[in-house]
Amino acid sequence: MPVILAIESSCDETSASVCADGKILSNHIASQAVHEKYGGVVPELASRAHMQHIVPVVDLALKEAGIELAAIDAIAFTRAPGLIGSLLVGAQFAKSLAAALNKPLIAVHHMQAHVLANLIPERRPSFPFLCLTVSGGHTQIVVCHSPSKLEVIGETIDDAAGEAFDKSAKILGLPYPGGPLIDKYAQQGDANRFKFPEPRIADLNFSFSGLKTAILYFLQNAGTSLLYKEEFQANTEERKAFIDNNLFDICASIQSRIVSILLNKYDKAARQTGIKDLCIAGGVSANSGLRKAFKEMGDKNGYNTFIPAFEYCTDNAAMIAITAYYKFLEKDFVSLDVDVSARGSF
Repeated sequence: MPVILAIESSCDETSASVCADGKILSNHIASQAVHEKYGGVVPELASRAHMQHIVPVVDLALKEAGIELAAIDAIAFTRAPGLIGSLLVGAQFAKSLAAALNKPLIAVHHMQAHVLANLIPERRPSFPFLCLTVSGGHTQIVVCHSPSKLEVIGETIDDAAGEAFDKSAKILGLPYPGGPLIDKYAQQGDANRFKFPEPRIADLNFSFSGLKTAILYFLQNAGTSLLYKEEFQANTEERKAFIDNNLFDICASIQSRIVSILLNKYDKAARQTGIKDLCIAGGVSANSGLRKAFKEMGDKNGYNTFIPAFEYCTDNAAMIAITAYYKFLEKDFVSLDVDVSARGSF
């Protein structure tokens, strides 16, 4: 019964989790409010905050799990992708602890962990299953053949879905983080009020840059056009008045289009592969509009749908722990000289 301590520090969440024999015993997360006034994550501030949070977060995770440090069988950490400074804090802490305890070290890919978060609940998909992984930096359709064999069959060719949410929120003048606010306001709006374009990409890949541009022009033109109009740009007061008077409907329409882009491709992937067990993962999978539409798509087309609990959607160490558990079973360990990486595939 391996007991694993896992650490996640890829961006601006410091998290630690304890996993025993594949069961999550604790999952503690410390957020970083320092970035709110800057409208986005500041890498240097993120790494400093990780250094402040990591010891108390690990301590809390061990206490919540009722596990002594001496009982840990392996230490896991996020190796890639992410902010280098943030990754280094988690990696160096994990390495030091592994060396001090003379325990194996397990390196985990952040996106693999998002996919395998679907293996945390008792109700789990069967292999092979499909996973739509959507976050601020990634949008992928993955075939999960086994915990260690993942195949990307579709991904964004430019921007990620989470970025489309966040940039739209910024254009609307919403405070950071804006994606959850679009979700909140969308629940009070009419998703059919405004029509935004869906990119025509023939394969299973995604594109969100064109949608972001259309939203920008739409708001610059105070709702009169999705195209750049040199002869007419609404002034600041006109744009603000248009947004204030139509905020809920704008948010609902933006969210509806992003969700439809995601699920139209996901449905296409399911039909092409013949796989019936479908999952979603990543920070954007916490979006209520996506969760609802995904479930409806599954009910309509006979798919078995799996959605992680909210705490396992955003960056968290439980997903690192469950991935590390399967790596432990395969004795997939790394040496203390392993490097972190801002990029990198599964």
